[in-house]
Amino acid sequence: MKKILIIIVVVLAIVGLYGWGIYNKMVTANEGVDNMWAQVETQYQRRFDLIPNLVESVKGAMGQEQKVFGDLAEARTRYAGAATVNEKAQAAGQVESALARLLVVMENYPQLKSVETVQTLMTQLEGTENRISVERKRFNDAARDFNVMIKRVPARWFAAMFGFAEKDYFEAAAGAENAPAVKF
Repeated sequence: MKKILIIIVVVLAIVGLYGWGIYNKMVTANEGVDNMWAQVETQYQRRFDLIPNLVESVKGAMGQEQKVFGDLAEARTRYAGAATVNEKAQAAGQVESALARLLVVMENYPQLKSVETVQTLMTQLEGTENRISVERKRFNDAARDFNVMIKRVPARWFAAMFGFAEKDYFEAAAGAENAPAVKF
């Protein structure tokens, strides 16, 4: 009787230690999935913080440069349409004024920045979307690993006992196949 009791205690101890180990693995994997989702949210926050600021920067830079070029084109058009000397002189003065503003812009910006700024915006947009994609994949990988862990026997029994449930995968929302529009 004593041997049977010792065998039962040893078996229960082994099962208890195994359950303890599985529980700890599940806790670690569960926290890993939560951490991966937090990384996805971090990249979303980066997008929400970065994109509006970049768009406003581009709008500001392009607006200043477009005004100078618009003023220059308008002055040139007035000069070309001028019929009298006075009209031509006045239009020439407007061309010179627009050119002076253009030179000031070019002195402040050795290269006109609108093209560079747009390229920077596009690069940052692409980089942000890539980061989000990578983090979504990492989240789905962590969720898959967790789900596989809690579905395998005997961990399945312990998962149900300890209240661990399957994690949902990140799935694209309806309409996600359409690229987001960036409006200026």
